[in-house]
Amino acid sequence: MSELSYAAANIPGDGSHAMLYRKIAWRILPILLVCYIVAYIDRVNVGFAKLQMMGDLKFSDGVYGFGAGIFFLGYFLFEVPSNIILHKAGARVWICRVLVTWGIISGSTALVHSPWQFYTVRFLLGVAEAGFFPGMILYLTYWFPSHRRADKVAILLAGSAISGIIGGPVSGYILHYLGGALGAAGWQWLFVLEAIPAVILGFVVLSTFDDRIVNATWLSDQEKAAVAAEIEEEAGVKTKHTILSVFTSSRVWLMGAIYFGIEMGSYAVGFWLPTIIRQTGVKDAFDIGLLTALPYSVALVCMILAGRHSDKTRERRWHVVVPSMVAAAGFLVCTQAGSNTMIAMAGLTMAVAGVVTAIPMFWALPTSFLGGTAAAAGIALVNCTGNLGGFFSPTIIGALKTYTGTLNSGLFLVAGCMLASSILILALVPSKLVNR
Repeated sequence: MSELSYAAANIPGDGSHAMLYRKIAWRILPILLVCYIVAYIDRVNVGFAKLQMMGDLKFSDGVYGFGAGIFFLGYFLFEVPSNIILHKAGARVWICRVLVTWGIISGSTALVHSPWQFYTVRFLLGVAEAGFFPGMILYLTYWFPSHRRADKVAILLAGSAISGIIGGPVSGYILHYLGGALGAAGWQWLFVLEAIPAVILGFVVLSTFDDRIVNATWLSDQEKAAVAAEIEEEAGVKTKHTILSVFTSSRVWLMGAIYFGIEMGSYAVGFWLPTIIRQTGVKDAFDIGLLTALPYSVALVCMILAGRHSDKTRERRWHVVVPSMVAAAGFLVCTQAGSNTMIAMAGLTMAVAGVVTAIPMFWALPTSFLGGTAAAAGIALVNCTGNLGGFFSPTIIGALKTYTGTLNSGLFLVAGCMLASSILILALVPSKLVNR
C-alpha cells in the first residue's frame, strides 16, 4: 500500500469525509463567493448606469446593447489562454491579477464620453476578466470530487443572485443620492465606487489562497491524502483529452451550444432587467433597485435547493432543463406585462430564478466527463463559447428595441434559446454520461 493510500485509509468513513469537505468549503468558498459577487456587479452594473448615462451621453439602445455585449468578445478571445495560465501559474497569483486589472478598467468606465470609448472600455474589461469564472470552476475541481461539487458550484454562483439582492439597491442608491456630488454624475460614481472592492479583493486572494491541496497548511497529511485519493479515483473514469483534442471534441462544443442558449437568457436579465421595470412606469432609480432584489432573492433559494437535490439524487440533466423552461416561460410573461408592474415582476421572478438556477446546474454536466490536464482548456472553451450569448443577447435586443421600440421581440428570442438548450440536453446528453 502506498503512503497516499495508507494515509487515506486511516481517515474514517463517509461521515468524516463529509466533515472534511465542510472544512474545506468553509475555508475557500467565502472568498470565492465574495469575488464572484463583485465580478457580477462590475459586469452588469452598466444596466443600472444605463438609466442615466444614455441621456447624458445621448446613446441609443443599439449603442448601449453593443457596448454591453462587446465585453464578451474580449472575454471570448482571451479566456482559454487565461485559464491555461491559471492552471500552470497557480490560482493565487493569476486571480489576483484578474481582480486588480478589471477593477481599474471598470472604474475607468466613468470617464467615457463617446460610443467608441464605451466600446473600448467594455472590450478591455472582458479581456481583464477573461478566465476568472472558469478558473474558479477549475479551482473547485482541485478540492472536491464531482458528486460533492454541484452544491458548491451553486453556492459559488449564488453570487449572481446575491449581487442582484445587494447590487440593485446599492446601485439605485448611488444613482439617486450621489448624482452631482463633486461635479460627477450618479452613473460615474456608480462605476468608481463599485470597482474599488475588486482591487482590494485581489490582494486578499494573493495573501490567503492555496493553489493546491498539497499547499494547504491548514489540512493534516491524512486529510490531504483522503481528498487526493478521492479525486484521483474519480479521475480514472473521466475522459482524458489533450489540449488539441478539446477543440475537436463534439461533446465540448455541444456543452458550449447548450450554455450559449442559457447565457442568452442570463444576460437578457443582467443587462435589461432595470429597463423592463422602468417601462412599467417605475421611474425612480432607487425604487427600481429595490424591486430588482425580489427576483434575485427567490433565485437564491431556488439555486441552493436545486444544487442540494442534484447532489443528493446525482441527477444532472433535469436539474438544468426544468429551470431553463421556467425561465423561458418567465420571459414570455414579461412580453405581456405592458405597464403592469405586478405582471412584469412575476415574469422577471420566473426568468431570474430559472436562469440563475440553470447556470450552476449546467456546470455539473461538462465537469462530470472532462478530466486530465486539458480540463482547464475544456472548461474555458465551454464557458467562452457559451458566453458569446452575453455578446449577442444585449446586442440583438438593443438593436431590436431601437428598430421596433419594444423589448418584446428580443424577449421572445431569448425564450426560444432557453427552450433550445433544454431540447439539446434531453436529446443529445446521455444521462449515464453526467449522472454521477
